[in-house]
Amino acid sequence: MLPAEGSEPTNATSAAVDRPLPATRVPRAVWALSGAHLLNDLMLAGVVPALLPLYRSAFHLSYAQAGAVLLVSNLTSSVMQPLFGYVTDRLPRSWFLPLGVSLCVAGVALTGAAPSYGWVLALVTLAGLGSGLFHPEASRATHLAAGPARGAAQAVLQVGGNLGMALGPLAVSLLILRTGLRGLLGFLILALAALLLTGAVLPWYGRLLHREALQPAARAGRNRPWALALLVLVVVMRSWSQIGVAGFLPMLYSQRHIPLARGELLTFVFLLAGAAGTYLGGLLSDRIGRKWLLLGSMLLSIPFAWLVPQASGLLAVATLVAFGFSILSSFAVTVVYGQMLLPSNVGLASGLMVGFSAGMGGLGAMLLGSLADRAGLGAVFTVLAWLPVAGALLTLPLPHDRTLAGAA
Repeated sequence: MLPAEGSEPTNATSAAVDRPLPATRVPRAVWALSGAHLLNDLMLAGVVPALLPLYRSAFHLSYAQAGAVLLVSNLTSSVMQPLFGYVTDRLPRSWFLPLGVSLCVAGVALTGAAPSYGWVLALVTLAGLGSGLFHPEASRATHLAAGPARGAAQAVLQVGGNLGMALGPLAVSLLILRTGLRGLLGFLILALAALLLTGAVLPWYGRLLHREALQPAARAGRNRPWALALLVLVVVMRSWSQIGVAGFLPMLYSQRHIPLARGELLTFVFLLAGAAGTYLGGLLSDRIGRKWLLLGSMLLSIPFAWLVPQASGLLAVATLVAFGFSILSSFAVTVVYGQMLLPSNVGLASGLMVGFSAGMGGLGAMLLGSLADRAGLGAVFTVLAWLPVAGALLTLPLPHDRTLAGAA
C-alpha cells in the first residue's frame, strides 16, 4: 500500500531524499517522469500534427478546420501551462501528475473512435488540458528532487518530451497509416503505462512536497521578472527556429524536387539531434552555468542556421544534426534558469519556459507562413538565420548564476 501523501518518510527514505546528490546523479523517479513526458509529447506534440491528413480525410475537413485541431491543441496545452503553473504554485498536488498525463494520452487515443469532427476537437481539448496540467507539476517535482544536479535532472525530464515529439510522426507512418484512425485505440495501453509510471512516484513526490511545506526557506530568493521576460524572448527565438526548420524545410526540399519522405526523415534527424543536445546541454550547464550554456548554444548555432537552406546531400544531414544539437542544447537549461529567476513561482516559470514559449512557436509558424506567401520560402530562411543572433544579444544582459539566490 502506498504511504499517505502527507506522512513522514521512514529514516532510510528520508536519508535517501535529503542526501546531497553528486552533480551527475539524477533520482530514478525523474527517469520515470521522463518516460511519462515521452508518452505525453509523443501523443499531443508528435502524433496529432501528423494525423491532420487522416482527420481531414475521415471527416471531410477544410484546411482551416484541420488547422483548428492544432490550434485547440496548442491553446489548451501550451498557453494554459503558465496558468496551471501559477495555480499549482499555491496548490501543488502529487496526483496532478497521473491525472494530467493519462488524460493527455487517452484523449488523443480516443479520437480514433470519434464519431464526428466536434468530438475530435473535444477530445483534443481534453488531451491538451491534461498536458498543460502535467508539465509544470513534472518540472516542479524535478526541481525539488534535483539537488545540485539541476541541469542534469531537468535534461532527463525534457529529453523525454523531445524524443516523444520526434517519434510521433514515425508512429503514425509505421502504424496508423496501415490501420486507419481506429488504430489509435491501441494507444490506450500507453495511457495505462503513463499512469503506472507517474503513480509509482506519488509517494516520493508527496514526501518532497511535504518537506517543501515544512521548509519554506528553501525557496529563498527574490524574483527577477525583467530578466525572466528577456529569457522568455530568447526561448521564443529558439522556438521559432525549431518550428521553422521542422515546418518549412520539407516544403523547401519539395520545391527542389526532393521526395517528401526524405524531407520528413531529415526533420526527424534534426529533432533527434536536438534531443541529444538537450541532454548533454543540461549536464554541461551544471558545470559552466546556465547563462554561458545558453549564450554558447545561440552563438554556436549561428553558422549552421545560415547553412541549413544551402546544404544538400550528406552536408545537409551534418548541418541539421549540428544545428539541432546546438540550438536545442539549451532546452532544459532555460527551464532551470527560469526557475532560478522566479524562485517563488517555480510552476509559473516552468509553464512560461515550456508551454507559453511553445505556444508562441505556433504564432511564429503562422507569421513565417504569411511571410512565405508574400516573399517566398527564401525569406523565411533568412529570418531563421537571424533568430539565433537575436537570441544571443538578448542573453547578454541576463544575470549570471552566481548572482541568483539558490544557484547551483
